[in-house]
Amino acid sequence: MFRGLRQKPVIQIKTAEQVESMRAAGLLVARTLELMRDAVRPGLTTLDLDALAERHIRDNGGVPSFKGYHGFTGTICASVNEEVVHGIPRAGKVLRDGDLLSLDCGAIVDGWHGDAAITVPVGEITEERQRLLEVTEAALWHGLAAGRVGARLSDMSHAIEAHIRSQGAYGIVEGYGGHGIGTEMHMDPLIPNHGEAGHGPVLKPGMCFAVEPMVNLGAKETVELDDGWTVVTVDGRASAHFEHTFAVTPDGPRVLTALDEGEAWFNRLGVVQNGTETSS
Repeated sequence: MFRGLRQKPVIQIKTAEQVESMRAAGLLVARTLELMRDAVRPGLTTLDLDALAERHIRDNGGVPSFKGYHGFTGTICASVNEEVVHGIPRAGKVLRDGDLLSLDCGAIVDGWHGDAAITVPVGEITEERQRLLEVTEAALWHGLAAGRVGARLSDMSHAIEAHIRSQGAYGIVEGYGGHGIGTEMHMDPLIPNHGEAGHGPVLKPGMCFAVEPMVNLGAKETVELDDGWTVVTVDGRASAHFEHTFAVTPDGPRVLTALDEGEAWFNRLGVVQNGTETSS
């Protein structure tokens, strides 16, 4: 979501205890997304899902990050088909069989933020759309895997782009990307989903980022609608969006918004975590 970037970004460093506080926020986001994933079906509205998310976050001691943010009216961003990000939940937005639905959710617990997104099928979707989901989610995890101590910030961007390019002619959205996160939802630095490796600040323990590739079936070009929020593809083709918040640690990337902290995906990719390297 974040589009601002300073020339010399100041990256907030968290203590181990503060990372644990962010894990509490991350778990609440993860469980809220799973609740919504299970609820998605044709005939439901995006406002129904928004109400479900807000109730779950507040009932579990959290505060929705998005609601009221620069005037945003929803607890979640709910973006359907050609809507890339920032879709406003609406009573008139009815989900239909074959839709793709991006659910972006943030929560604050004890002053610390968690932010994550998934894109889910509504009913039965085409093989082309299913493949888009798979490519985008895998790109996210390649980016997260690059978030190791001693790496450069742009190594994550490059890993995301490299995976997507290897999978076919997809449009990688520009102008939107990941961001720092901690005591605020959107902090420096910006993390584009494309670029060369080896640039930007060196990653250090205690840095926390939200990484979020957005990938289109067609061209990369997007436009913001007159509502001031919803971003759509110019060619009207579908888009997918996945996001996780993670912490850079001496033992490898720790995904704070994944129920298993990323273990299953990192095992698949052969990523070092907790000092142990697995084979891909």
